[in-house]
Amino acid sequence: MLGNLKLQVLSSICQIIDTALDLELALSEVLRILSESLSMKRATITLMDPENELLAITASHGLTTQERERGVYELDEGITGLIYQTGKPYLVPDIRREPLFLDKTGSRHMEKGRVSFIGVPIVSHGRCLGVLNVDRLFDDEVSCEEDLSFLTVVATLIGQFLSLNEKIKAREEALVRENLSLRSQITRERRGPYIVGKCLAMQEVERQILKVAPTRASVLLLGESGTGKTLIARIIHEYSERKNHAFIKVNCASIPENLLESELFGYEKGAFTGATGTKPGRFEEAHLGTIFLDEIGELPLGIQAKLLRVLQDKEFERLGSNQTRKVDVRIVAATNRDLAELSEHGGFRADLYYRLSVFPIQVPPLRQRKGDIPALLNHFIDQVAREYNRTLVFTPRALSDLTLYDWPGNVREMENLIERMVIMSDGERVDAAFLKPYLSHTNIQPERACLGRTQGVTSLKVLERTEVLAALRRNGWVQYKAAEELGITPRQIGYRIKKYGLSPQADHETSRVASR
Repeated sequence: MLGNLKLQVLSSICQIIDTALDLELALSEVLRILSESLSMKRATITLMDPENELLAITASHGLTTQERERGVYELDEGITGLIYQTGKPYLVPDIRREPLFLDKTGSRHMEKGRVSFIGVPIVSHGRCLGVLNVDRLFDDEVSCEEDLSFLTVVATLIGQFLSLNEKIKAREEALVRENLSLRSQITRERRGPYIVGKCLAMQEVERQILKVAPTRASVLLLGESGTGKTLIARIIHEYSERKNHAFIKVNCASIPENLLESELFGYEKGAFTGATGTKPGRFEEAHLGTIFLDEIGELPLGIQAKLLRVLQDKEFERLGSNQTRKVDVRIVAATNRDLAELSEHGGFRADLYYRLSVFPIQVPPLRQRKGDIPALLNHFIDQVAREYNRTLVFTPRALSDLTLYDWPGNVREMENLIERMVIMSDGERVDAAFLKPYLSHTNIQPERACLGRTQGVTSLKVLERTEVLAALRRNGWVQYKAAEELGITPRQIGYRIKKYGLSPQADHETSRVASR
């Protein structure tokens, strides 16, 4: 039976939870009542930290700041980890005789007598959220089991409070995402296609696009498969004077050689078996617009001669016709092959190569633009969320793996991976263990093998800090604009600004000192 004092304590705890707006403050107040009313010393609430997937003390009473900061555990470390993993309470009659008791906080070194330790899981809807721990300085006649039952009731109340807090937080974030999605949609409708990512390499690509788009020059996009060359070709079209006319895409590698000529230049009735009518080619469809010739390195030599003529004279004949047709088309070509080397060995016409590469743009592979990975992930997560009506969230460790991954299939591989995760995952949260089978670990960066866990986290933090600071500088320290550029919410960028101690004043001072 619970005594009157414990009933009063439960009543006080319920009142705190009922009126609390600040999570950490409310939990600390609950622990204060336990300590002062029932002599449950060094009370702590340890929750799983989603930033690093560790158990960390979120609220405490009777610990110094330094002691509290030392209270960090692996998910399976010590008694706290055991309670979290099993979801069962644990009682230590004497901490001096318990090898699993780690005392990582170092707060009990002054105790001379017997100290008992009680830990109970904080559970909500069958999911363990954390652990409630207290110390007791007992006489022999005091019942540990009675305190264990009482703390289980308290932990249940805390679990309900945490669950409610999570739902409110999720609803707020959903509203923010919806707001950002609407703003992003308006931006896309106004600007058309856009490049996701703002690393230095992509800034240079964007600068070249803006230079060449208004001109009539042919453009040759160079880079590995899946780097987004089709998107860049469309952006060039959208920023040109031809934007109100057709954008025609032709993949030269996907059309059989015997059909490619008729596909590009059209044919007349009777030109070949099965040609029962007249059909304009893709160049005619692109008149006054842009034609994008993807995988142009696969173009047969015979068709290369006809393409050169279109480039030089703006004219061609349909298959089976002697009538010369004029066409005004801007050509943007793309390849993942070395056309210069191909031309040296006779695999590609040198004169066509020089005509196509009036303005070459090298598109970097994703492994060379690691800083853009978080923004790209957010972009594709938002994309599949609209298509599948599902939200996906990567844990920090999973995000670290995705950042270290070499992405041999580049942006296209990422897009396909996100869609696969949405289909295969049972919940919204994707951790590193679930992600691992879907990544080709032969393509992890070589340094990963010798990269310690702490070093990996540090590298990711440095990368994140650098990208956040750069975005803030580009947007004049207007936080919502920088957040929009990075593909995160204003709340998320506010957290990172606080986390890394960023401010315009500190940045100005650093720049001033560096310029001396």
